[in-house]
Parts: sequence; C-alpha cells; structure tokens
Amino acid sequence: MLQQTQVKTVLPYFEKFLRHYPTLKSLSQAQERTVLKLWEGLGYYRRAKNLLKSTKQLAKINFKLPNSLKEIKKFPGVGNYTANALLAFIHDKPTLAVDGNVKRVFSRILNKKETQINFEKLIKTNESKIFIKKRNSDVVEAFMEFGAIICKPKKPECNKCTVKKKCNYFNNSKHKKINLKKKLKNKKINVFCYVNKKKQIGLTKNSNVGFLKTFVLPEIKNRRKYLSKDWNFLLNYNQNISNKRFNINLYYKFSKKIPRDFKWYNVNNKNEMIPTFTKKILSEIEKIF
Repeated sequence: MLQQTQVKTVLPYFEKFLRHYPTLKSLSQAQERTVLKLWEGLGYYRRAKNLLKSTKQLAKINFKLPNSLKEIKKFPGVGNYTANALLAFIHDKPTLAVDGNVKRVFSRILNKKETQINFEKLIKTNESKIFIKKRNSDVVEAFMEFGAIICKPKKPECNKCTVKKKCNYFNNSKHKKINLKKKLKNKKINVFCYVNKKKQIGLTKNSNVGFLKTFVLPEIKNRRKYLSKDWNFLLNYNQNISNKRFNINLYYKFSKKIPRDFKWYNVNNKNEMIPTFTKKILSEIEKIF
C-alpha cells in the first residue's frame, strides 16, 4: 500500500484491510473483487491484484517467504525495493530498501546528485558501517523514517539532525540539488456519458485507457475540434491520476441504447468496484437528474 502512496493516506485503508484479512491465509482465500473493493480509493489497483496473487503463491509453500533476492522477486509485482524491504523485515538481512527517502539521505550526506551515486555499490562498500547485527530491519525502517521526517525533500530539519556533523550538505555552502517529485504530465481528454431516465450510466471495461484498464469507465477520447451536437457539455475540471494531470471536458446525452461493450450501471450504486476517476464522473452526472 505504501508504494506510491503516503503513510497518512494508507493508514485507514491498512487498518480496514487487516480487519477483513488478519492473516496471510485468510487473504489467500479471498476473492479479487472483494480485495479490490477494500482497496478502492488507493489507486494503482495492480498492487492489490499482485498482493493477492503473491499470497496465493505463498500458500503453496506454507507461507514461508524465501530468503534470497532472486526468489522473492519471482512474486508478482515485487521489484528490488520491495524484495530488499522483505529481506530486511522478515529475515533481518543486511540490505536497504532504496526508495526516494533513502536516496535523498545519502545524496545529502555526500552532497552529490542522486544520478552521481551508485547506491548498490555504496551500500555494499559500507555494509559494516551501516548495519547492526540482528537489528538490520530497524536500520531499514530508520533510514525511511529519517528521510521522511528529518531529511525532507524541502526544508530539511538540519537543526534536529544527529548526523549533521558528518553531512557534506550541511557543512557545505554549495548544496547539490536533490531530485524532487516528477512533474505531472498534462493530458486533455473528453469523457462521454450515455445516460437514461432510470438514472443509469453506460460504462465499459474495454476502454483502452492504460491507467485504469479492466475498470468500468465511460467513453474516453482525446480532445477533438469537432463534436456531435448530440452531446451536452456538463463541465470542465482537472483530476490527477498517477503521474498525469487530466483536464477533462465532461459530456452526456440521454439514450435508450449503448454500444455493445457497455453495460448500464446505477449512478448512485456504491457496491460496484468503481475507481475514483469514475466516481467523480458519477457524482457530476447525478446532478442532471
């Protein structure tokens, strides 16, 4: 859940998730639809699917996580970051989960740009200095927390820092720029909603929209100069999804028929697994009735 998502956002979802699935065994027996419903609102739904798949794979080996990077990376959606975190947290291996926070800490201590640092080599070379016997998992968490709370992207809390005497960033008037968040990519789209007098909207899972594949959506197209007069303009708004900022023109028209790949959904139906992107549309369409 913490991949691409802040702790404060994750916490209520995490607590709710654990209430439903307190053990790996209970999660391994879950239905994908139920898991996705609990995940609803967090985004990046592939994470939830991979989590479920991984748990089912673990069930086949009696829920014992392998203790090598190569084997752990065979689980769906697990890359270097997650694999190293699991090695440290589960098996107390001397390894770091190198995320943005960890990179920033090393970047500041060395006063070098992240692109100038070979983090894998740096950690390996300084292994005896970084890790403490039988407390490697604490070291991993400490680096993450230190980067999030003290060595922050903007306005680092240098006055509270316990390593500032050895920090080249703090002791050098010429600070190397650190990598901040990537700029959002702007994209302009038109969203077309088929509606009927029963307060239903036509949605499809075959929308060819990469960021929300397999989820129910209206018809989405890139901006065009010409639009059929059949469509009524409702509003224009912006919405951020993943690393994109969408400028959306929302249109609707009343129709008794919908394209073959579409199905009717109640506008106020909260039981369906509907992404936040679609929920915003439903709340606006509901206003026309």
